[in-house]
Amino acid sequence: MPPPAPGSNGDPVAERWASLPEDLIRLVSWRVLAGDLLDYIRFRSVCGSWRSATASPRGTGVVDPRFHPRRWMMLPEGHGLHPGHPHLRGYIRFLNLDTGKLVRAHLPLFSDHRVVDSVDGLLVLLRDQDSAVRLVHPFTGDIAELPPLATVLSQLGILLDSVPAPHRIKRLAESICASVSFSNGAMIVMLALHEVYHIAFATTLDQQWTLSSWNYQLGSPAPVSFQGKLYLACYVLFCGVIEIFQIDPPVKDEVGSGCVLHPPKLIATVPDGNLIMTVHLVECDSEILVLGYKDMTRSQIAVFKLTDLIMQRCIPITSIGGNTLFITERGISVAPSALPTHMEDNVVCLEPEEDNLVQYHLISSTWSPASDDCSLFGPAPGPCSLIHLIYSCCIRNRWNRGLVFGRE
Repeated sequence: MPPPAPGSNGDPVAERWASLPEDLIRLVSWRVLAGDLLDYIRFRSVCGSWRSATASPRGTGVVDPRFHPRRWMMLPEGHGLHPGHPHLRGYIRFLNLDTGKLVRAHLPLFSDHRVVDSVDGLLVLLRDQDSAVRLVHPFTGDIAELPPLATVLSQLGILLDSVPAPHRIKRLAESICASVSFSNGAMIVMLALHEVYHIAFATTLDQQWTLSSWNYQLGSPAPVSFQGKLYLACYVLFCGVIEIFQIDPPVKDEVGSGCVLHPPKLIATVPDGNLIMTVHLVECDSEILVLGYKDMTRSQIAVFKLTDLIMQRCIPITSIGGNTLFITERGISVAPSALPTHMEDNVVCLEPEEDNLVQYHLISSTWSPASDDCSLFGPAPGPCSLIHLIYSCCIRNRWNRGLVFGRE
């Protein structure tokens, strides 16, 4: 961290820090940014010379991927205090999944928007009035405008005919996974519309979303966003194998009149006997992990690196760098320093019969409760365990409605 801001005139130590060469200031600032965006913002606030020598994230926080708050996650408040609730006065809490730091950000947009996803720390918002989609940087306030989600409805054919027309946008928005990529200075957003198993894509210059001409496998878990691409795992009936697919961002077509989105491409396979049925894909330490139960009794969990599977090395791992993986509808990786108790190389999931959160220790292959009852309920109205707050972030209709798993 930088030294305290030089605030007294004539202080020789402060003057030496303030007069560092600009190239050295920039070099240090980029190293600070590699750790966390908010540390970079604090670095720039040390003094005027440091601020003038470094790039400001404000104004470019969305369109410049260097300034994305990747490891910050919006936390639910509980008690139904959804983002935009009048009692919150426009403030939202965010947790750093690496350090455990908590900050509040003022986001008045939530008065007429709702959040449908988070990608690289950016919030994907849907405006209730006209279904306009916006990417919002929670710490700089930068916004990228995207076409209304309603522009995909005419392209869906009969896929949502069973849903009353006034509710179709809401149904689509309930299960969206977004990805953001950049090409030649242009930002491209893909939305996996899991309700209809299609992908929609658009740029900030487009007037409407373009729907994929193909659909991905029905019944498969929702795709996962990673480094501008989408990944999904599909179980092959009667074969017992799990196939991993990659969906690349759209590219210019051959005539240059538009973009084309190619179908998912098979990149890896988990052979029969290693995982059963539903598996989870989770980003952890800049790579994707593939995990699931090893047998129908659900007594053991196996974890694989996608990079190993691509190289046809089906070797389960027992160490995930001390991180804890939270899995349900979507997966989240949390560093040990962000958790209040000693939890390393664990997978937190739901114990289906008891409806409680349990953790599986990968090294010892043992199960234990993820938290005690006191940490969840406590004296009325009771504190809420951070474990339950993070797990709620994996369940979209709790995360964006201000609800906490196990309590509401």
